[in-house]
Amino acid sequence: MTKKIWQASLNQKRNSILNNFEKYISEKFNKNFNGDYQKILNWSIKNSPEFWSAFWSFSKIKGIKGNKKIKKSKIFYKNKFLPNSKLNFAENLLTKNNNEKAITFISENNYREERGWVKLNENTSKLIQFLKDKKIKKKDRIAAYMPNTIETVEAFLATSSIGAIWSSCSPDFGVKGVIERFSQINPKLLFITDQYFYNGKNINVLVRLSEILKKIPSIKNIVVVSYPGKKFINYKLPFRKNIFRWNELMKINSRNINFTKYDFDHELAILYSSGTTGKPKCICHRTGGVLIQHKKEHQLHCDIKEGDNVFYFTTCGWMMWNWLVSVLASKASIVLFDGSPMFKKDDLLLKIAEKENITFLGISAKYVDALRKLKPKLKYKYNLEKLKTICSTGSPLSNEGFKYVYQNIKKNVHLASISGGTDIVSCFVLGNLYQPVHVGEIQNKGLALDVDIFNDKGKSIKNKKGELICKNPFPSMPLKFWNDKNDKKYRNAYFNRFSNVWHHGDFAEIKTNNGFVIHGRSDTTLNPGGVRLGTAEIYSEVEKFKEVKESIVVGQSWDNDVRIVLFLIMNSKFYLTEDLLKRIKMQIRKNASPRHVPSRVIVVNDIPRTKSGKIVELAVKNTIEGNKIKNKEALANPDALRYFMNLKELSN
Repeated sequence: MTKKIWQASLNQKRNSILNNFEKYISEKFNKNFNGDYQKILNWSIKNSPEFWSAFWSFSKIKGIKGNKKIKKSKIFYKNKFLPNSKLNFAENLLTKNNNEKAITFISENNYREERGWVKLNENTSKLIQFLKDKKIKKKDRIAAYMPNTIETVEAFLATSSIGAIWSSCSPDFGVKGVIERFSQINPKLLFITDQYFYNGKNINVLVRLSEILKKIPSIKNIVVVSYPGKKFINYKLPFRKNIFRWNELMKINSRNINFTKYDFDHELAILYSSGTTGKPKCICHRTGGVLIQHKKEHQLHCDIKEGDNVFYFTTCGWMMWNWLVSVLASKASIVLFDGSPMFKKDDLLLKIAEKENITFLGISAKYVDALRKLKPKLKYKYNLEKLKTICSTGSPLSNEGFKYVYQNIKKNVHLASISGGTDIVSCFVLGNLYQPVHVGEIQNKGLALDVDIFNDKGKSIKNKKGELICKNPFPSMPLKFWNDKNDKKYRNAYFNRFSNVWHHGDFAEIKTNNGFVIHGRSDTTLNPGGVRLGTAEIYSEVEKFKEVKESIVVGQSWDNDVRIVLFLIMNSKFYLTEDLLKRIKMQIRKNASPRHVPSRVIVVNDIPRTKSGKIVELAVKNTIEGNKIKNKEALANPDALRYFMNLKELSN
């Protein structure tokens, strides 16, 4: 067993929302859990429909709670929770209407802006009226190509309030990446920023608008939003009657919002998960499932209460943005940051945590490691008296990362490493206040989620690496994949490996004490900094170069994170010159995103493939990481793997 590094005090446990919930279900179901998380967990798994129904009531979700807890199906993902319940997502987030602070925005150059609850309600009302005026109705799609600003949150609230479906990409995605995503869902309206800033650089986004409109003809209305604290960028917009400035919309008179209630399974948002082939998958999430799962995680696992000030470092293209925004449903305020967290090699996020009296600080493992290298002896530089919880996600937090937090940031803090994904827009494994924190481990599985580790034969294992799975259905399963006939993509994504069991694609381990260690992706999906990327978007750019005959992309576990490695076979008479390398990287950066740019580019003589001619990314990944190669006999050219062994270029 690894070293215990922190434990909540008896007082912290007694004053927690988890403790209140324990009392609630003890009385309701005549149970005695004795403050034992494992007992509560076991009960919640065995009685999953009762758990979710009870939590709806306990957390005071606004809506009409139906009398049916679950509509059962033999098909895993077709189980429907609270099937005759109705609610409005935005109504549950607009929980207050007073002058207290609801949202704070901070940019990397320290521009700061606040929005109180009254103003948040008013602005949402104005946007609702605008959307209705433009004939946006229930189930229409609205797209946002926006930075992490208050305006983006307001646009999301207005969209969900009228039953339209939200989808967003952060502006660091190139034009092609945006078109590949939004063109699949045919949005009627686009919110777009005029510019954004990253690491001191100003990037014009409006130059991309004409191409987007050409390729996505479904967009009939465009709302252009000025970046906070900056003058509107001087750029000639395409001549269209239906281009509106955000400032114009804010002149509309606000009204009281009449929230229509929608089915529990009503479509809320479409998120994107990239794969190895084809366009990114459009994962459609349900209103009730997202809300109830997020509230459960916020309240029972993270102890987020009214009056708390919650920060998570994220962009609008990552599921953690949705997770952060939902914090409003717990009557807490949220802090948004846009830009580079290490701008001018500074510990910006910790400065924000101190200045804003942050109670919950959400960061990535990558950020902790960067901070550890930049400032190895920080030694409690910041006054973080109000800080109760630090959450880390994105990639596994290393043992050194755990120690660094307690030795340099704050001694008495709940450090909760968490792991889930875009697929469930939430977590499978995360923290709780009842159990101690052990170095290098996630504390336990989430309540009502029967998470386990399977070996290749589908048998449960402990203290060994295997596949992360979930054996019971849950409300935040995707409703569907967009344009997915007969659920083919959906079934292939999660149910192809094990029969009627959710297979997540994470390589993980469960310890004797029920703690979890995540070892990274078990499939070929790239995961640098915890952001899931597909290889297809890289291949589509590389294949445009006449100098390159063929390529293969893998993620290499490196420095407590994942780095992207691109292998090339060159066409005859061509070599990988510095100029060509630069052009390849620029092309990927421009059309995919900066995150897609490989850290290493290496020339090889051959690439392993199956007998049907398909390249085998997983075999290459396992070879460079020194893991056992499975099904080697299925390869047409197994000898090709020797080109990937013991490469000097991958040792530093």
